[in-house]
Amino acid sequence: MLIFAITNTDKMIYIIRNDREYGPYTEDVVAKYVEDGKLLMHDKARDAVSGECGTVARFLELRGFRPEVRAHGTLREQLRAIGTEFIFPRQSMINRRWRDDTRLLILAVVGLSLSVLLMFPIGGYLVFYAVSLYFAVIWGMFFYYFFRTRQVKIVTTAQLFFLTQLIVFLIFSGLNSLNFFYFFTKMPFPASIIGYVLGVGVTEEFVKMLPLLVLVRRAKEPILPQTLVYYGLMSGIAFGVFEGVQYQVTVNAQADYTSAFFLNIARLTSLPFLHALWGGICGYFVGFANLYPRYKKSLYVLALAIPAVLHGLYDTFASVMYVVSLGIAFISVLALTTYLNKSNRFRERSSRGSS
Repeated sequence: MLIFAITNTDKMIYIIRNDREYGPYTEDVVAKYVEDGKLLMHDKARDAVSGECGTVARFLELRGFRPEVRAHGTLREQLRAIGTEFIFPRQSMINRRWRDDTRLLILAVVGLSLSVLLMFPIGGYLVFYAVSLYFAVIWGMFFYYFFRTRQVKIVTTAQLFFLTQLIVFLIFSGLNSLNFFYFFTKMPFPASIIGYVLGVGVTEEFVKMLPLLVLVRRAKEPILPQTLVYYGLMSGIAFGVFEGVQYQVTVNAQADYTSAFFLNIARLTSLPFLHALWGGICGYFVGFANLYPRYKKSLYVLALAIPAVLHGLYDTFASVMYVVSLGIAFISVLALTTYLNKSNRFRERSSRGSS
């Protein structure tokens, strides 16, 4: 004969953890688990009969239980029970698995790099360059995390970054003086638009475009447009470092201390970002020009023209109506993300056109 044990669930509770139910348990068992530290008073629970949900504390208090967690020995005994590896994970540090954790690299670069510079007796231009480079590296890590592709390499990123810096330092000033339209920047608005678009915009975006063309020419495989967007972002950041330093040693140096401090922070964070946006747009069109040579002329023109127009309009309104410049900056962000999202459609249209 089989005897079925029927459990009385009138005063029993289910415990809910990680969306799973355990039990049911009687109140005294639940109270003992709390005292032993196996359950927490704020753990979720459900009445076995009514189905009402709440916390362990609520159900126990309703039924007259006031459990208290029993301390596990003295302080010394508790520390011994916790264990030295938990307190100071020496073994985990020795096995060097931390080297695979990118979060550590980010924390070290962002948190310690400027502190390391305090060890060296640098001054003048090098100080401005180091601070500008610091903010650029932060943006670089952000773009690396969100925009990198399987083709992206750290070594290539560093080479392109410093190639852009080299091009800027060697020929940027000369290009500005050779560009006739640059002198229109000194004219009143709206004639200044000509100078900022055809002078500043075209010149600076061309400087950022050159390293991308070198990269494409030396590539051993077709580079995806998304990859060149990433490298365009890095080229823009590199240019932003140069321009940030120029502002610090010229315009910002003429302001009072409070204004100069704010302008330095604002420009050192915004300039690499803005130049990166326009460089990324340039990289997008250079990437497609590389994949579809029969459209190369038009795509190269677009790679230079669109960033130059956005750049020039931003600079124009920065001193006339800054809120318009902010709108242009947002349009630049929107344009870059939209280009990336529509890249597959463009490739499909080009494939149909060649068939």
